[in-house]
Amino acid sequence: MGLMDLLTNANTKGLRKPKSIRVGDKRLSDILEAHAKFHKGQPGGLRADLTGADLRLADFTQADLTGAILVRANLEGANFKQAKLTRANLSGANLRGADLRNTDMTEAILPGADLTEALASGIELFRCDMSDASFERANLRNTNFRGTNIKGARFKGADMGVTILRETDLEGVDLSGVDLTTTLMPRNYQRTRTASAPSGHEAKADSSH
Repeated sequence: MGLMDLLTNANTKGLRKPKSIRVGDKRLSDILEAHAKFHKGQPGGLRADLTGADLRLADFTQADLTGAILVRANLEGANFKQAKLTRANLSGANLRGADLRNTDMTEAILPGADLTEALASGIELFRCDMSDASFERANLRNTNFRGTNIKGARFKGADMGVTILRETDLEGVDLSGVDLTTTLMPRNYQRTRTASAPSGHEAKADSSH
């Protein structure tokens, strides 16, 4: 099933509720409940380990996944609105088309994650590891990458209006096809003009900090 099929499914059939998703022999809802107790230091708590789990179109609205393990999880089209992913490990996770608006992702770990076409406008990505991640065609308007590692990340075709990249290292970052007119870049960033850029804002970042 392709991304568009998944998103169409979400619109016509709704997202998958945690109670209806099984990970091994447990319901996702029970895993999330135990994780919330773990995070609060309550009895019966257990850190959520969802490594490699199929969680496509899962509804994580307002879920507390602080410090959860989601390495290589398939989260395509999942909804994380108002959820907490603080310090969560999403290394290599598939977040294509995921809705991350109003999500707390402070210090989240996402090297190599796929956020193609993700909805991530207006969120704080403070001190995250997003090295080698893909943000192609993602909506990143008003998103703050302050202090985040985005070395080698790909932003081709992303919407980065008023996005904050001030305190980032743009070494190896692909910004081709991105309108950087209103993007807040590092102070010594040198824009590379190309013949194919209609307004001179298409750029491939070098090692400018």
